[in-house]
Amino acid sequence: MILFFGDPSLKIYAVSTPQYPNSADMEKLEWLFGLKPEELKQINGLFVGPRATMITPWSTNAVEITQNMGIMGIERIEVFLKHEMQMPFD
Repeated sequence: MILFFGDPSLKIYAVSTPQYPNSADMEKLEWLFGLKPEELKQINGLFVGPRATMITPWSTNAVEITQNMGIMGIERIEVFLKHEMQMPFD
């Protein structure tokens, strides 16, 4: 499952985990990101971030931080930035 934290108009953190975190872990994640998770199954718009098959060093470090916080089971965290596509003739 993927949980989205952030503001879909600016930046999204995608957190991959095999199951929904318990309430204590969810509070820690909300503290870490400074945001509550978006209750969305899909985020619309154009976002710039790593490919699905490419795990970044940023993700590796972010997952290690969650492990140091006592949150187990997080597989991957990536950040995606909103991109406003400009048409050349606008």
